[in-house]
Amino acid sequence: MEKLFAYGNLKEEDIQETVFGRVLKGVPQTLVGYVVKEIKIEEEYGIESYPIIEATENKNDTITGMVYETTFQELQLADRYEGKHYKRIKVQLQSDQTAWAFTAIT
Repeated sequence: MEKLFAYGNLKEEDIQETVFGRVLKGVPQTLVGYVVKEIKIEEEYGIESYPIIEATENKNDTITGMVYETTFQELQLADRYEGKHYKRIKVQLQSDQTAWAFTAIT
């Protein structure tokens, strides 16, 4: 199983149903040394803002989210859902677990 740290839309059950075909089981976790920022992406209906995580190396910067157990195939579904503006990276959580999370491609 793979761990996926979600801090935005992937925490929503209706999104999970659409992306994975099921509601994921998760536990609250904290990501340390990161902040949430926004990127602007041009969509077919206009410019939209989307959250991204950005490393700061500052232990006082934290993001609260959820960690979900997923299969490798489900991670690939999440990659497709997040699209070409995001990439999946490994992050270290406050609990010392590692998980995948999405950030913007720079």
